[in-house]
Amino acid sequence: MRKPIFTGSGVAIVTPFKDDHVDYEKLEELIEFQIKEGTDCIIACGTTGEASTMPDEEHISVIKFTVEKVNKRVPVIAGAGSNDTRHAIKLSKEAEDVGADAVLSVTPYYNKTTQKGLYEHFKAIAESIKIPVVLYNVPSRTSLNINPDTMKALSEIENIVAVKECNLSQVGEIINLCGSDFTVYSGEDANVLPLLALGGKGVISVMANIIPKDTHDLVAKFMEGDIEGSRQIQLKTLNLIKALFIEVNPIPVKAAMNLMGMNVGKCRMPLVDMSEKNLEILRKAMQDYGLI
Repeated sequence: MRKPIFTGSGVAIVTPFKDDHVDYEKLEELIEFQIKEGTDCIIACGTTGEASTMPDEEHISVIKFTVEKVNKRVPVIAGAGSNDTRHAIKLSKEAEDVGADAVLSVTPYYNKTTQKGLYEHFKAIAESIKIPVVLYNVPSRTSLNINPDTMKALSEIENIVAVKECNLSQVGEIINLCGSDFTVYSGEDANVLPLLALGGKGVISVMANIIPKDTHDLVAKFMEGDIEGSRQIQLKTLNLIKALFIEVNPIPVKAAMNLMGMNVGKCRMPLVDMSEKNLEILRKAMQDYGLI
C-alpha cells in the first residue's frame, strides 16, 4: 500500500524576485511562514513559482534551497515538468539529486501528444528516478487531458503515486479506477471540498500563499469529520479565489502578497502587472476577507 506524500494542504509557493533575480532571503521567510501556519507540503517551481521563466540552473537552485531550508519538516515536491521528455527526465533527476521528496510533472503542452504518448512520457520519467512522481493534469493550460484509463495505467507504475487533478469532472472515475493507494490532490482551490468528498487527500494550492492556515484547516476539518466546518471555510474562500484568478496566475497572488507587505516582487515577463481595475477588485476581496 503506497502512502500519500502528504495529506492536507500543499502550497504551490511563489518565487520571490528582486531586480529580476531570485530573492532567496525572502523565499526563506515565505517557507518559514508556511510551515508556521500549518502547511503540510511545499511545492517549489510549479506554475505559481514561475518555473517556465527559469533557466535550469536557477530552477534547480531554488529547489535545492527550498529542500535545505525546509529541512525535512514537511515534504518538498519539485516542479520538474517539460514538453520535452528528455528535459523532464533531466530536471527530475536533478531534483532527486538535491533532495526533493517527489517531483510534479505536467502533461506535455504545445506539442501535446496522444494518450499512448502520455503514458510513455510519464513512464520514462518515472523509470529515470527512484522518488515518487505526481502527475499534473491541467487541461486549461495544456489543452491535453490525461484520460481516466490512461491514469489507471500510469497508476500501476510503482512510483507514479498521485495526481494534481484540475478536471473535477473525472475525479470520481479516477478514484474508482486507480484505487485507494493512488492519491488525488485538487489543483483548483475552489473545488477542494468536492474533491475531498470523492476521496481526494488534499490540495496543491495557490490561495495557501496568503491564507495558509485556512487552507490547512479546510482539509483538516474534513479529515477530522467536521464537514460543516470545512464547508464554511470553502464557502468563505470563494470570492477571494475568484479575485486570485481574475488574471493569469500568479499575477494576482503576487499582487495580493505585496498588498499584505510580503514584498515578493513582480512576475517575470511575459507576465505583467495587474490592471488597476482588477487590482481594486482584488483589494476589495482581500479587505472583505480581513487580510488587509
